[in-house]
Amino acid sequence: MTDILIIEDNIEIGGLLMDFLKADGYSVSLQKNGEDGLEYYTSCGAKLVILDIMLPGMDGFAVCRKIRENSNTPIIIVSARCEKEDKLSGLILGADDYIEKPYDIDILLAKVNGIFKRRYQSDTILCRDLKLDKVKHIVYKNDSPLQMTSKEFELLLFLMENSGRTLSKDLLFNKIWGFDSFSEPQTLTVHIKWLREKIEDDPKSPKHILTVWGTGYRFEE
Repeated sequence: MTDILIIEDNIEIGGLLMDFLKADGYSVSLQKNGEDGLEYYTSCGAKLVILDIMLPGMDGFAVCRKIRENSNTPIIIVSARCEKEDKLSGLILGADDYIEKPYDIDILLAKVNGIFKRRYQSDTILCRDLKLDKVKHIVYKNDSPLQMTSKEFELLLFLMENSGRTLSKDLLFNKIWGFDSFSEPQTLTVHIKWLREKIEDDPKSPKHILTVWGTGYRFEE
């Protein structure tokens, strides 16, 4: 998964921002339009999206809306559109921040660093009877370690990081097994079953990993 996805049609601005972010140690992908940006996000994922609004084809508002359908990934909108209505639209659609162009690169970097510090630097995720240690790759239930494969761990981590949001089967499969994977989509169903057997008190009546019929799954604390 890429640290930061920049969706920006101005290559000079996008390239300069990418250079600054890489200098800060982030892995970065730059996509030039909304369709390519959304396709990259769906197939590869990102921990943070920096999104322009005035894009060729699908605009930034549409991209923001699509991302928010299945994920709570942080989104920072950067745009020359500075009317109150534009800012409200972006925030209502689920953006975490809205920054006007031209922006101060130091301020943007500070906001990015703040998001990563708050969201990703914690080594553990706690949820009632469960504790997931991201460094040791161990999941504990009632303080007892669970035996878990790497794919089971990745799947549970992604579900827990998006707690409370319904994630589509396609998104989950592409995130964990990859867009070009030779695995069958049924693999996801099997792994969900295995996870429930390990983390749920009653796998047949799960409290954590819920099925959203016709869509996918949602993790609840």
